[in-house]
Amino acid sequence: MKIFVIALLLISATGVFAQQSASPSISFWNSLQSLCGKAYAGSLQNAPANDTTFTGQDLSMHVFSCQPEKIKIALSVGEDRTRTWLIYFYEDRLLLKHDHRKKDGSRDEITNYGGWTTNLGSAKKQVFPADQETFSIIPDAASNVWWIDLEPGSHFIYNLQRIGTDRFFSLKFDTSKSIPFRVVD
Repeated sequence: MKIFVIALLLISATGVFAQQSASPSISFWNSLQSLCGKAYAGSLQNAPANDTTFTGQDLSMHVFSCQPEKIKIALSVGEDRTRTWLIYFYEDRLLLKHDHRKKDGSRDEITNYGGWTTNLGSAKKQVFPADQETFSIIPDAASNVWWIDLEPGSHFIYNLQRIGTDRFFSLKFDTSKSIPFRVVD
């Protein structure tokens, strides 16, 4: 009986340890996965004064493809459905890439920029400094830092800051309620 109790305690302790040892990046990834198959309305929180791309536009995001190591999130800006955020999970780190397409679906010349997290981040925030590929594609974006704030049941906030400049974007999506995703032909 004594061995059984000790074994039971060890099993219980192992389960508690496994729950406590989940890294912040895994917790963030699991929260992101919980949005799969849903769309959310958004709003522009901040943009540089000279950039009106998102101003006055209906914004929505659709978490439309979820695999164990890759999530695709379509960003709709008004009728423009040419932007997709790709988020990858690999060995406790995340990679954010921006997939831009032309209206006909072919690759845009400016696409696949982004970066890797440099640490585990937090369960609610992950930060992605620009990688070398970004510098090669958009030299001025070498100092870009993107971050995503995620609070399931509340919000998903996509941010971009170009360090050393006033270039700051912020888009906030309400994850407290999903919306129908409208596909435009």
